Amino acid sequence: MKNTIIILLILSLFSCAMDEESRKNQATALRNLGEAYITQGNYTDALKELLAAEKLFKNDPFIQNDLGLAYLAKERADLAIECFKRAISLKPDFTPARNNLGTAYLANKDWDLAIPLFKEISSDLLYVTPHFPLTNLGWAYYNKKEYNISEKYYNKALEIAPNFVIALIGLGKTFTAMGKFNDAISKLEKAVQLMPTLTEAYYELAKAYKFNNNYEKAIFAYKKVMELSPESEYAKEAKSESTRLGKE
Repeated sequence: MKNTIIILLILSLFSCAMDEESRKNQATALRNLGEAYITQGNYTDALKELLAAEKLFKNDPFIQNDLGLAYLAKERADLAIECFKRAISLKPDFTPARNNLGTAYLANKDWDLAIPLFKEISSDLLYVTPHFPLTNLGWAYYNKKEYNISEKYYNKALEIAPNFVIALIGLGKTFTAMGKFNDAISKLEKAVQLMPTLTEAYYELAKAYKFNNNYEKAIFAYKKVMELSPESEYAKEAKSESTRLGKE
């Protein structure tokens, strides 16, 4: 009888272990599908698969991080922040989740919460893309109107990745805000050369040309904005500005 009970206990434990392993495998498969949807820009289906994965295995930091990315893409920074925090609590050395948490703070315009996170990440010698947090620091300080500090961090990012278009645009915007229009034009012209289909780059370049009193080039850049994204808010302002400049 005693031996029978022991055997039953062993079988029960083995069955539980198999059930847990099966749940983990199912959760991983759903997470992979969710990540594929994120890559495709299909955030609604991504969220559906990732929530199903979470039900199977809640304490997976990678599922929580992916959930945060899906929520962030759907403009729910509040829910994204909760997920990224949960991912970090489950895996304290999860640097990408820390970077994503900082990005969610940026989306919420919580500049002072984002800054220490990005500073910590940018000093991590093992982080393979330090130009990302450095660029994010540039953006945070730009929004705090601390333009000299913003310039410093954008330049640090570009020292590591000279062709990183987001940093080039950010530095261009910063120079425009500082009244350094020639410097802004230099960075923004490089940005449009590297990525000639990026509407924002042409829009910021047009503004820099305008403030530098180069109206002909400004009008040309505004027309590129309208050509690239005719239904966007950028295009509406570009149309208004190019019409106004054409009369001057």
